[in-house]
Amino acid sequence: GWDRNAPEFGDLEVGDNFQKHNYPFSIMLNANGERFVDEGADFRNYTYAKYGRVILGQPGQFAWQVFDSKVLHLLRDEYRIKRVTKVRADTLEELVQKLDDVNPEKALATIKEYNAAVKKDVPFNPNIKDGRGTVGLAIPKSNWAIVLDTPPFEAYAVTCGITFTFGGLKIDPSARVIDTDGQVIPGLYAAGELVGGIFYFNYPGGTGLMNGAVFGRIAGTSAGQRAKQQP
Repeated sequence: GWDRNAPEFGDLEVGDNFQKHNYPFSIMLNANGERFVDEGADFRNYTYAKYGRVILGQPGQFAWQVFDSKVLHLLRDEYRIKRVTKVRADTLEELVQKLDDVNPEKALATIKEYNAAVKKDVPFNPNIKDGRGTVGLAIPKSNWAIVLDTPPFEAYAVTCGITFTFGGLKIDPSARVIDTDGQVIPGLYAAGELVGGIFYFNYPGGTGLMNGAVFGRIAGTSAGQRAKQQP
């Protein structure tokens, strides 16, 4: 997720702190006041890219991440910046009224249904996939399910932010760029975010850096070898 009211373009002072990636410890509500994804399916590095796309498919292309006070100390520094779309309340009834553009009655019903479904006998452990999930919900929460019963409650509005596309040029194993006819373009190499066709549907956190490191080295080697062959 990316702060709903973040500027259209990047901000060098804030950097990537508009991101909001502690959603596995939350429940996320859309404009209809409904949960729409398993927030605790996996660690955030494996789900944040595809969940951003899911948020884009929600009404209004936004969601609210709702947290109980029991997990607020676990939130990353990105939740503590000054430029953040946040609400806080001492009761759930008050909280849902503060969620802009959300159906408050449905949101409250969703939270209560979720609370009743949490496996309270399973210990919460933020360091592993703890299996503390829900029972009987149409959309389960598989891990890190916390009952929302201890105020103050906090909620953060998010949308999807594009930080890279990975929809760029096609290359061969030597990092040479391929044209629309499937032929190598002599002397043209690409690596990192310029390259497309590496990822599909999801992107595990950090693999973009690895992609750049691997193909950057390959591209440099290929370019050097070609230069040596030139008269």
